[in-house]
Amino acid sequence: MEQNISSEQKWEARVSTKLEKATAHQIWPLLKDFFGLHKWFPGLAVCYGIHGNNGEPGCVRYCAGSGIKADESNGDKPGPSWSTERLLAIDHSQMKFSYEIVDCNIGFKSYVSSMKVVPAGGGGGGGCVVEWCFRVDPVVGWKFEDLVGRYEVGLQLMTKKMEAAVSE
Repeated sequence: MEQNISSEQKWEARVSTKLEKATAHQIWPLLKDFFGLHKWFPGLAVCYGIHGNNGEPGCVRYCAGSGIKADESNGDKPGPSWSTERLLAIDHSQMKFSYEIVDCNIGFKSYVSSMKVVPAGGGGGGGCVVEWCFRVDPVVGWKFEDLVGRYEVGLQLMTKKMEAAVSE
């Protein structure tokens, strides 16, 4: 994990996880399904398109799930959280995309994120690495390290589910 910690600048981090039993070409079709994140991401009950065509820059998805509201210090309790997110760019040859949060009740402001799948090693061997990077204004009521930890756990759980699906 790489991180940049400062209350006066953006919070930035990159988390990654390695999959041993799935190739990048098996994982990419699952990850690039911008309107299908709920199939893989833990705690995300709903994800669907509200504007544009799935996978085309400019399309917007609505996501809702449980328990990641950020500002618990002022009485907010973990509960239903939602966000609308716009796909900014997608590069199929590099197996990566970036998106931004347009609106949410989670506490994120100026949020931009990217995900990519990288083949592990050379020579056509199996395995891959999935990376998730984010850049966001500091979030009221959160510690940077806690936010990064949630990304790490979410990515690990999501990719395990993807790996199991392609290994069946």
